[in-house]
Amino acid sequence: MTSVTKIDTVRLGGQDGPEIGVQGFGAMGISEFYGDTDEAAARDTLEAALEAGVTLIDTADMYGSGANEEFLAPFLAAHRDEITLATKFAIDRSADNPEHRGIRNDAAYIKKAVEASLRRLGIETIDLYYMHRRDPQVPFAESVGAMAELVKEGKVRQLGLSEVTGPELREAYAVHPIAALQSEWSLFSRDVERSAVGAAAELGVTFVPYSPLGRGFLTGSFADATKDLSVSDFRKHQPRFSGENAERNAALLDPVRKIAAAHGATPAQIALAWVQQRAAVHGLTVVPIPGTRKRSRLLENAAATRITLTAAELAELEPIAGLVTGDRYPDMSHTAVSREV
Repeated sequence: MTSVTKIDTVRLGGQDGPEIGVQGFGAMGISEFYGDTDEAAARDTLEAALEAGVTLIDTADMYGSGANEEFLAPFLAAHRDEITLATKFAIDRSADNPEHRGIRNDAAYIKKAVEASLRRLGIETIDLYYMHRRDPQVPFAESVGAMAELVKEGKVRQLGLSEVTGPELREAYAVHPIAALQSEWSLFSRDVERSAVGAAAELGVTFVPYSPLGRGFLTGSFADATKDLSVSDFRKHQPRFSGENAERNAALLDPVRKIAAAHGATPAQIALAWVQQRAAVHGLTVVPIPGTRKRSRLLENAAATRITLTAAELAELEPIAGLVTGDRYPDMSHTAVSREV
């Protein structure tokens, strides 16, 4: 087997946290959302992740309605000591209505959700347990308090939040230390810089950007989701990837392609390098979690951690997010931006 250069490592949630690769792996697309999956290829991709030093593996109980956690179980069993496993609760799906997405942050639900995730994953302790989405009607004293009880019980090692504002992160941290904040952050999506990034830097919380490749759009692999992607691909319903929005946003990739050519890299690698360099720009630990089902893409993504963009290149990329048209989701009500003051 060809030797693979391992990526650098950082500490998750401060010096007391586990040492992990500076880039993680988002497993969501293995089970649904991005079209059909070749399971053998996906399992090979997971092995490639470990070979490259990508050790933070990210899933959630709602991905495939539990199927994603079950898929990861054999991989975890074979490599438990090498992996930092993150999963999430809070998005409640219905077997009767596949389109239903409820948000549950109450203590009773959290206790039920963690037991189900532990069973599906086949492990005794979850390394990093996230609240996937916030229900503002449930006080952090209840939800984060219930999560803290899981730490005391040994069912969870560290706590995380997803899609919260800076003030919300501070409020939650006052109940129990938060190791990681996971929210969308990319050349196309920078609303987290309004308050969340600064709060994370202040508190020493690791920032875990999801969709750092703009759900694939920043790779240049498709130009219009309605025309280029399969029927089962959820991106067909994302406002910024179809119609006039897609046409306008595709034009924004020109400087990315130009800089990629200068580095002998791909547009995806430049997009990832930009996210990785947010660590130096904002003074915090940043561990993006791009997802893929192909070994070749995994290694391409990992190699992006060794690309450093110049000040001039960063300046050329700076305006992109402000020019993007269309929201991240058809319904933005459960994102942090909907609660920013």
